[in-house]
Amino acid sequence: MTRVLVVDDEPQIVRALVINLKARKYEVDAAPDGATALQLAAARHPDVVVLDLGLPDMDGVEVIKGLRGWTRVPILVLSARHTSDEKVEALDAGADDYVTKPFGMDELLARLRASVRRAEPVGQDGADDVVMVETEGFTVDLAAKKVHREGRDVRLTPTEWHLLEVLVRNSGRLVSQKQLLQEVWGPSYGTETNYLRVYMAQLRRKLEADPSHPRHFVTEPGMGYRFERG
Repeated sequence: MTRVLVVDDEPQIVRALVINLKARKYEVDAAPDGATALQLAAARHPDVVVLDLGLPDMDGVEVIKGLRGWTRVPILVLSARHTSDEKVEALDAGADDYVTKPFGMDELLARLRASVRRAEPVGQDGADDVVMVETEGFTVDLAAKKVHREGRDVRLTPTEWHLLEVLVRNSGRLVSQKQLLQEVWGPSYGTETNYLRVYMAQLRRKLEADPSHPRHFVTEPGMGYRFERG
């Protein structure tokens, strides 16, 4: 059973989410502030976190950073903040997706399901599809869902991993912005190119020798991205 941690200080939103999630057989924990959220996450190990940014004790971005210090759990941000800069800040801190208040429950649940799917490990069905990609600086093991750089594991969030996987499986080929958005975030996406900019920057920062002059994660302006082995 999937466990969801809902973090919001508005009781009516928490109540609506708890009712809808439990009706769909999710286990739900709720926290009214950031400190409680971090404690509950450590104690209960949720499979996905639904997080409001406007909390009474700390900014939600600080909660994201606190979680990302030790877990890759998918984080779905829920916020009344509408500007692109604020969305990018949350994504850059490690959030996986962003839903703006007021929101439709069906859309929120669809995005939550997509976040959980992205975090699921590869099943045995994929055993025949073992792909190992090596570059001068790092190695990607698609079967084990691991990346090694300079002899150490590189910690990627589920969304960073999914984006890397799509690019690596299409090595040498241009993958359009729309295709990347739909494969990584879901079929209802296609125009949220700021998501791609943020996550490509994160992949380059973690894997490229010189992130400002990438060799492996190449941008084709206005079209998409391409993974080159070297």
